[in-house]
Amino acid sequence: MSLDRRGFLRAAAAAVTTGVTAVACGSSRRAAPAAPGGSVVPSLGSLPAEVVHGPRDRLAVALTFHGAGAPALARRLLETAEQAGAQLTVLAVGSWLDQQPAMARRILDGGHELGNHTQNHLDIARMDAAAAYAEIAQCAERLRRLTGSIGRWFRPSQTQYSTSVIQDQARLVGYPTCLSYDLDSRDFTDPGPAAITRTVLGSLQAGSVVSLHLGHAGTVTALPAILDGLAARGLHAVTVTQLLT
Repeated sequence: MSLDRRGFLRAAAAAVTTGVTAVACGSSRRAAPAAPGGSVVPSLGSLPAEVVHGPRDRLAVALTFHGAGAPALARRLLETAEQAGAQLTVLAVGSWLDQQPAMARRILDGGHELGNHTQNHLDIARMDAAAAYAEIAQCAERLRRLTGSIGRWFRPSQTQYSTSVIQDQARLVGYPTCLSYDLDSRDFTDPGPAAITRTVLGSLQAGSVVSLHLGHAGTVTALPAILDGLAARGLHAVTVTQLLT
């Protein structure tokens, strides 16, 4: 499928014309937005243009991972989470999926959630609308081709918060809500497992959305202590969708 803006919007319009599934959200029913190729993204009801954290009155947090790096490290991290009964949200970089297509199904088959983190992980906040759209749409197409869905969540690359331009382009692709975070682990600086654990557990709150990264050995090593720290506080690691529903 061509990824130029006009062709993408024609395809989405055709999907809407042929009928889009309505998804129950509480007591109301809303039409789910059309995704590339006609797949459907489930609606969570009324959410803001950007989510930074979940409800503070729930005993849960979302551990979210930027999807890139060595697949062996990613698999080790996923296995560690699964052994502890934790469910993660992975925001994949499209170029990583091009190199490691099997990781898309591995993430989902482990009970985790998969979303979009742009195609090339460039500074999307500095892009014009057309370039930002292309970055989001290209990764969405990879996700759709590999899994049948573009996923529920889009996280902008190289910026914690989305701009109005980013939000508009994400919405056109099929992501009504951008995903931010309220706790940055800084694990991408490779400070060591103990420092990562201190940063996460030192600032964690109920409902937090934590930014972490696949492909960093220190993060893999830190994860058991992070999960133990959550359990000691009565908190559970769940997907973003679970946190917000």
